[in-house]
Amino acid sequence: MGRYALQRLAGVVPLMLVVSVLVFMFIHLIPGDPARLIAGKEATLKEIDAIRAQLGLDQPLWKQYIGYMNNLLHGNFGYSIRSGLPVGEMLKSRFMPTIWLTVFSMSWALVIGVLIGIVSSVKRNRWQDYAGMITAISGISVPGFWLGLVMIQIFSVELGWFPTGGIDSWKGYVLPSITLGAGIMSMLARFSRSSMLESMREDYIRTARAKGLRELLVVGRHALRNSLIQVVTVAGLQFGFLLGGSVMVETVFSIPGLGRLLVDSIAFRDYTVIQAELLLFATEFILINLVVDLLYGVLNPKIRYDAN
Repeated sequence: MGRYALQRLAGVVPLMLVVSVLVFMFIHLIPGDPARLIAGKEATLKEIDAIRAQLGLDQPLWKQYIGYMNNLLHGNFGYSIRSGLPVGEMLKSRFMPTIWLTVFSMSWALVIGVLIGIVSSVKRNRWQDYAGMITAISGISVPGFWLGLVMIQIFSVELGWFPTGGIDSWKGYVLPSITLGAGIMSMLARFSRSSMLESMREDYIRTARAKGLRELLVVGRHALRNSLIQVVTVAGLQFGFLLGGSVMVETVFSIPGLGRLLVDSIAFRDYTVIQAELLLFATEFILINLVVDLLYGVLNPKIRYDAN
């Protein structure tokens, strides 16, 4: 397992370098001049050039990239063009709300989605299967922003059970996590069902039943474990998408997270913040895929042996 993990870790470093180059180039391809935005509309060309030199924008791109990477290695993300605050401090204050929202959304979506998939596969073509798949299709079909607004109207405005926005307590995460996780739950339910049905047709399931094992053990110990690889793949990818896709939910529920910060930064052309957030989201996605690869080796030892 150690060798398998080192092989996967070795592939992360070059991938991170490629991502840093792409993010850096993407920001420089965005129309607009940060120096002109800082200087203001009434600034003279001399003042704009002075700000450009101060920011290092007058240097060749390769020199700017080296300076950018040197700052990153020292934990310096630069300063916000809009507010002048350190970008690292801005990200730090917004990081935990987004992480907790993502964790809560993924946790309930994973548990309920897999449970629906298991029940639907065991009770195939029965009312439990139909009810589970109707729930899954509904979760995928309903737009997230509409679901969020409807839940605010019902559970916040009319019933008063949860706040309409903000995260002053755990109640502030309930409605946003349901909104963010509904589509993921539905997707996991469908993948769990199809994967379980495939596993239930295998010879080792018939052998386990022929040995007289209880159906609960056959489903839980044999069928479920072998079907979890596909579930882990989908869950890992969706977890990465949740981190970057919380923009809509954080905007609807007024959550001071990374998604809302990204929207505000794009609106004000705050390039340093946009660049830092894109790099952060890409890094999180890469690390999540690394964790998924390691879980493959835990769930199926054959993958570790094939890699060696």
